[in-house]
Amino acid sequence: MIIAAIACSIFLGIALGLVSGYFGGWLDRILVVIADAIYAFPSLLLAIVMSIVISRGQSTLGGGIMATAIAITVVFVPQYFRVVRSEVVRVRAEPFVDSAKVIGVPTTRILLRHVLRNSTRSLPVIITLNASEALLTLAGLGFLGFGIEATAAAEWGYDLNRAVQDVTSGIWWTSVFPGLAIVLVVLGVTLVGESLNDLSDPRLRQRRRAGSKRRGRTTSAGGES
Repeated sequence: MIIAAIACSIFLGIALGLVSGYFGGWLDRILVVIADAIYAFPSLLLAIVMSIVISRGQSTLGGGIMATAIAITVVFVPQYFRVVRSEVVRVRAEPFVDSAKVIGVPTTRILLRHVLRNSTRSLPVIITLNASEALLTLAGLGFLGFGIEATAAAEWGYDLNRAVQDVTSGIWWTSVFPGLAIVLVVLGVTLVGESLNDLSDPRLRQRRRAGSKRRGRTTSAGGES
């Protein structure tokens, strides 16, 4: 479900951001206003509303997966749209884009070959961070009863909801395992995103190398003394 939601968000966000940032005009203004309006809503509340509208209160296995994936997609599309649009606005002013226009390169080729390839460098970091947020949103939907039907598939949010009743009876350990699973997966995905950020940012790599050199010098100085 998270993979489907992230894939749909990337496709829609990149497509809309590419068209909006490159062509501009009234289409750009309309898309920016819509994205800002969606981004202003609380993500969980928007996901709940979209899940209810799409599934119509019937959350089977296939319908629940699609409804929840689309609901999370609507939440994340404005983020990818804003990032890609800002990069496209920067890239379209570069000299190589003007050179491609002068020699008669088709607009589609300019968008896909030149602009798109130089506007998506920061997306891997955003994808990993959004994956952890999508997992929390999914768990929240399941906890509130708007996720997949409990008899159709296992769902950590629903397990936490049932564990609330167990805690009142003194059975506290049933909430440990789904809660621990959510925490570990979110922490792992977040650490992957931070690692990708370190790898994609040359300034962070230089700082890390400088810190390693300083620690090495300190260690060698301490050994000599």
